[in-house]
Amino acid sequence: MNPAPYCDRSHAGQELARALEPYRHAPGALVLALPRGGVPVAYEVTHALGIPLEVFVVRKLGHPAQPEFALGAIASGGVRVLNPGHQRVPEQALQEVERRERAELQRRERLYRGDRPLPDLAGRTVILVDDGIATGATLRAAAQAVRAQSPARLVLAAPVGAADVCRALRDCADEVVCPRTPEPFHAVGAWYEDFPQVSDEEVQALWQRSLQQTEGAQP
Repeated sequence: MNPAPYCDRSHAGQELARALEPYRHAPGALVLALPRGGVPVAYEVTHALGIPLEVFVVRKLGHPAQPEFALGAIASGGVRVLNPGHQRVPEQALQEVERRERAELQRRERLYRGDRPLPDLAGRTVILVDDGIATGATLRAAAQAVRAQSPARLVLAAPVGAADVCRALRDCADEVVCPRTPEPFHAVGAWYEDFPQVSDEEVQALWQRSLQQTEGAQP
């Protein structure tokens, strides 16, 4: 029998934090949250485990006629990952989708990060966190971008996901942590009682709060 849905992203983040407990004392551990939905989840993880939080921007490439259907995703550093279904979409239409999403990615990077550079990931344990895993395109793009920076260990984490997709993602990470893999899966939002859109303001507020907590914990 499948478990009841999470109350909200905070509840999901608290359960995910328990699954990630082995990384509490990992050397140089860092959580990279995928905005917007992954940030409230990741905030609970970092708060529970005392691991620093950073925001890592990735954008889904949606089908021109069905935006919720992921053709792939893009991430910082010029990374583009395409799912097999993209071959049925004309290249010009795909390029137009990517142009729009690239502009939004750059807008969010400026808004969230400003002039704050992403920390050096080389030799660190990096935990990429999202609020769910449906097609896996977003996490795959993020993983490819992070791998290029030579982390010591890369972990993909989400509170809920499609079991087959979680298994497939193991080829691009050292570990995939997903406490719940209900069948049938349908969609990420189906496994949350409260699943509103997360605003830019909420992302900024949670990240700023996390930064203050991290700095306050330093000797």
